[in-house]
Amino acid sequence: MATEERKQELIKGLYDSVVNMDEDTARELSQAVLDEGIDAYEAVTQGLTVAMDRVGELYANFEYFVPQLLLCADALYAGLQVLRPHVRLGERGAARQIVIGTVEGDIHDIGKNLVKIMFEAAGWIVHDLGRDVQLQRFVEEQKRTQSEVVALSALMTTSMMAMPRVIEMIKAENPAVAIMVGGAPLSRDIARSYGADGYADNAGEAVREAVRMLDELKNK
Repeated sequence: MATEERKQELIKGLYDSVVNMDEDTARELSQAVLDEGIDAYEAVTQGLTVAMDRVGELYANFEYFVPQLLLCADALYAGLQVLRPHVRLGERGAARQIVIGTVEGDIHDIGKNLVKIMFEAAGWIVHDLGRDVQLQRFVEEQKRTQSEVVALSALMTTSMMAMPRVIEMIKAENPAVAIMVGGAPLSRDIARSYGADGYADNAGEAVREAVRMLDELKNK
């Protein structure tokens, strides 16, 4: 059994491996966590997830860009692949769920993929519909999965015009669903005018915004 000092050393190493984009080290240290009897859940939540929060801050502050964010995600997933099977079900709790996709007529998905990474890092179950998604599919997938949040992405002004319609369709089926929009042509004011509950300017903000929306809807 590892000492507390050794445990903190490994957790700090996991954190550094993600922030420093070191996939091999993330995998090796995750295995060391298991070999030395350290709790996998602690390693994930205190090491890997906290690291991805930091990566999100670096991205939001323009210190990291898309290539760095994707490499950090590779390191994150390398660690998660080793540790996740050893996280006890009771510790995971009831994971929150989100449906995400780029709206019909838009084939751009880099931003959407980055948001997906941040939600997965935070422990959410992500139902990714991909790009150029027909409006009805958002409604159907939310209904099928009973996801608390739906996130709509658009990079073009022409495709973002579909957002008010899909928001209306989802809310008609389930008014309690929190809907977030994001993408270059959007703003918080536009999101509000479309009937969305929230808006994320970048991937680093997306999870915090989703939690804020859910808290706000719960308190209504």
